[in-house]
Amino acid sequence: MITVDYHTHHVRCGHAQGQVEEYIKQAIALGLSEIGISDHAPIYWQDGNDPMPNIAMAKDELSAYVEEVLRLKEQYAGRIAVRLGLEVDYIEGAEVECAAMLAPYPFDYLIGSVHYVHGRNVYDAQRWHGLSDPMPIYAEYYRLLAKSAQCGLFDIIAHSTAIIAYAPKPIPQAIEPLQDAALLAIRQADVCLEINTSGYRKLGNEPFPSARMIALARDLGIPLTFSSDAHRPNEVGYARDQVEALLSRLGVTELARFEARQRAVIALAPRVVYL
Repeated sequence: MITVDYHTHHVRCGHAQGQVEEYIKQAIALGLSEIGISDHAPIYWQDGNDPMPNIAMAKDELSAYVEEVLRLKEQYAGRIAVRLGLEVDYIEGAEVECAAMLAPYPFDYLIGSVHYVHGRNVYDAQRWHGLSDPMPIYAEYYRLLAKSAQCGLFDIIAHSTAIIAYAPKPIPQAIEPLQDAALLAIRQADVCLEINTSGYRKLGNEPFPSARMIALARDLGIPLTFSSDAHRPNEVGYARDQVEALLSRLGVTELARFEARQRAVIALAPRVVYL
């Protein structure tokens, strides 16, 4: 049974609902042992306090966010382990600025994500209109995904196939080599890959990444963890049963957990099937 969820968002980012404490209470109600709080980091690579409203928290919110999570971590100790995290966009060339933003705070883990390719968000459906060949953008996306793993800033790599949610769907034979190269980079960097169930919400039939990539990650020895990418309290643990069944079928027996930037593992109990 999966008892951790490392990817949640809250009202501070401007496009999620609910306070941090509501997510913690929902995690307790689900019987989780750990809940990761990982709202969107400020847009550190652009000038201004809040250059992208409703995308990420403002720069002057980060300290208050950390203080709130640390307070709730202490408040709920003994009931659930609350982990302080952050989802941080990887921006090539801005690694020094990113590290400076993160350095003052006692994070338990950091999630690296790629949303921006050639300066535009891959979730922006408008960017794909009239595009005859999306493959150069796919290639750049997976190159940046590999770089995000190799930069040394992050513990977990986020939603590694999220580009397919809005982009034209590629021919599998064309994209699989790009995905496989990114997985090799993740393995070489010794970072964790999340199984992000927002894929079920956006695609309907699989998480981010796909079952094929999860199986390859297993074969490569890449640590895996569970993430709902919740943007509402009732999305905590989203599609947990589906992922449990998938991991059981793939022979995955453990997930990664984090504390004070140190990775450990938590065993998955065998699924009980009643006949």
